Amino acid sequence: MCSNHRGITLLSLPGKVYSGVLERRSVGLSNLGFRRSNMVPEKWIAGGVCRCSVRLDGKTVLVTGANTGIGKETCRDLAARGARVVMACRDLVRAEQAAEKIRRSTGNGNVVIRHLDLASIYSVTQFAKDFQDSEDRLDVLINNAGVMMCPRKITEDGFETQMAVNHLGHFLLTNLLLPMLRSSAPSRVINVSSIAHQGGRIDFDDLFFTKRPYSALGSYRQSKLANVLFTRELARRLTGL
Repeated sequence: MCSNHRGITLLSLPGKVYSGVLERRSVGLSNLGFRRSNMVPEKWIAGGVCRCSVRLDGKTVLVTGANTGIGKETCRDLAARGARVVMACRDLVRAEQAAEKIRRSTGNGNVVIRHLDLASIYSVTQFAKDFQDSEDRLDVLINNAGVMMCPRKITEDGFETQMAVNHLGHFLLTNLLLPMLRSSAPSRVINVSSIAHQGGRIDFDDLFFTKRPYSALGSYRQSKLANVLFTRELARRLTGL
């Protein structure tokens, strides 16, 4: 899903890594609780590799959940293209280990780490303030971090963890950084979702499973659906801006 408006491009992508890049047509089997089998044709998990050679020198890219998986490989590719890469992670030790590997493999020393806990409103708010105070631009925001099918846990702010980390934290972060994205136009916001959103249903009367039995998969699915709906609505509101 991609919407283009003056200055900011909004995308919502189901994510999988192919040779260090995002493959937008991929299916995250683990997200659905399936293993590779005849139920899932190979054509749904196969895809092309981005061969674009565009450089990103002078651009600043912020990636959440950047120390492993899709986030880490995305950072590696961006760094190889010359971008300044800001890795926003909860675990700074693992983040620094990942950042150092990226610096060494790409030769780009302009890869930095910052602490961000998307389960905490305070952490997100403080991160956005510090980022705007220390950085002079933001060309791309990649909302990648997430948790999947974990036991029910309530955050310090009273939110169910999967919804808090996968959607609410990114919702707040994006809105706090919108002025900076606008001032750096043309800019881009990428929300990494999952095909699991297709089975999602958002119960606004019981968003955090306080009235009904908790479902780890159901919670994950609704958080991924929220990613997609947020992308669509943000794109609509930015039309003409």
